[in-house]
Amino acid sequence: MMVTATTTHHFAGVSCLTASSSNQRRINSNIYCKKHTVVTNGDRTVTAEERPKLNLKGNSGDSGIVAVNPKPQKGLAAKVIDFVEGLIVKFMHDSSRPLHYLSGNFGPVRHETPPTADLPVIGFIPECLNGEFIRVGPNSKFAPVAGYHWFDGDGMLHGLRIKDGKAAYVSRYVKTSRLKQEECFGGAKFTKIGDVKGLFGLLMVNMTLLRESFKVLDFSYGNGAGNTALIYHHGKLLVLSEIDKPYVLKVLKDGDLQTLGMLDYDKRLNHPFTAHPKIDPYTDEMFTFGYTQTPPYVTYRVISKDGFMHDPVPITMSAPIMMHDFAITENYAIFLDLPMCFRQKEMVKENKLIYAFDPTIKARFGVLPRYARDDLQIRWFELPNCYIFHNANAWEEEEGDEVVLITCRVRNPDLEMFNGPLKETLEDQTTELYEMRFNMKTGLASQKKLSPACVDFPRINEHYMGRKQRYVYGSILENIAKVTGIIKFDLRAEPETGKTKLEVGGNVKGIFDLGPGRFGSEAVFVPRELSSTSEEDDGYLIFHVHDENTGKSAVYVIDAKTMSADPVAVIELPHRVPYGFHGIFLSEEQLEELAKL
Repeated sequence: MMVTATTTHHFAGVSCLTASSSNQRRINSNIYCKKHTVVTNGDRTVTAEERPKLNLKGNSGDSGIVAVNPKPQKGLAAKVIDFVEGLIVKFMHDSSRPLHYLSGNFGPVRHETPPTADLPVIGFIPECLNGEFIRVGPNSKFAPVAGYHWFDGDGMLHGLRIKDGKAAYVSRYVKTSRLKQEECFGGAKFTKIGDVKGLFGLLMVNMTLLRESFKVLDFSYGNGAGNTALIYHHGKLLVLSEIDKPYVLKVLKDGDLQTLGMLDYDKRLNHPFTAHPKIDPYTDEMFTFGYTQTPPYVTYRVISKDGFMHDPVPITMSAPIMMHDFAITENYAIFLDLPMCFRQKEMVKENKLIYAFDPTIKARFGVLPRYARDDLQIRWFELPNCYIFHNANAWEEEEGDEVVLITCRVRNPDLEMFNGPLKETLEDQTTELYEMRFNMKTGLASQKKLSPACVDFPRINEHYMGRKQRYVYGSILENIAKVTGIIKFDLRAEPETGKTKLEVGGNVKGIFDLGPGRFGSEAVFVPRELSSTSEEDDGYLIFHVHDENTGKSAVYVIDAKTMSADPVAVIELPHRVPYGFHGIFLSEEQLEELAKL
């Protein structure tokens, strides 16, 4: 039978966008959208001017938000399946295997925290940080039945509302369909990634399928955890996990966070939605995709500035893969056909996780005109075998003949590393910053290493998304899950040859080291001001830090230009915040729009 379990994969460089960076960009956006914003009505193209006459939705503030009210059923069937599952776990699961990602600061904080104001601040909080910084990550509410993978946890939001130098903290679960149903039962019921391994995994998947068949669980609203990333678009704040549709969040005046429901774009979205969509700051359009285990495997979508989702564009792939991220330029979308393969037979025969990396297959990159209606114009390029969790940015050079991708290239990835004991070193797995080039005239591809290992979670000034930019801010990884510092790269400078570790010099312009026993998270760039004359790196980086020596957590603000070792501000939090995934900063202007929901 077909295994239908899918992964709630985290990793993520969320696209975090504030308002357009200049009046000129707004003018460009308006001109562009008047010319190009179209929808389809059957086989006919409909212009933006015709759209209101056809009563096509997309302009209303709550368009496409679906209330999530699953209807799980307790009863005899639920009890029988629980009993059978218990026997499988008892006789087939190795309970002595440590669940590292449920311990220490990976472990959940199972209570929510209402808005807690007047937090202690060391230093000062710059005025441009008036707004709210939100990070999401896995935080399981219930103990697992058997295994646990870091990507399994229920999404928890950690919000920091900043106003006039003061800060308030709040934490809330994302109220997904999965969480609501497990709350109904008072325990874990959905298959977890940590279980989907070997014959045991096949049996556990079938337990979930039985629960669906007997209506014990309701899958009509998906089964994602909402734990990976956030993005703001068309007056809505979305929390994302790549096996599900987006959930819509409301931000209250005091910074509190509420889950409003699921976004299906007026029923036009019927496939998963990546955790890493991209927003063009010039046109305010959002570009996204979803992947599944059934053909066409990948589906590409364009969402207009007013929130209308255009028709799906299937992307032809030879087999189902995990595609965690992609990229856009001014004229193209770039798809990553990398061999993190969905292979259920190997899962059982070789006792592997359902997704496994194949080191024998080359990496493929597909470059598609971003307004294409099918994939006939896609150009595929090959490079040596690798995987990519996160891209920094992409752009075009040589009058559009060459597409440049800045990315974090992973060698020999293994998702099993998030499923058991934490490896203190990455051994043969490395994550390095790379420049990849795809020549649209010659069809040739090349790549250039820009850093030693290990760096990931790259972020940029989002107002340069899809256009050539200079600076990349990455997270230095001690192991695959612990961030020891923040590093600044200058793409105009050449990397120093022969370097075996990350240190200042060459294209490395600064490193903020967190110090012994302190570990952080992805750093989000916030510009000092929105102006066409502002320098690209004129702003601040904001991120979470946990001190394992004291058990306390804080939010750090550092100068993105100087990368000074002295933080601009350290905001002490009322309790520890578990290590998590991606974050976003919302400006006051964006918060005002969100208040209208």
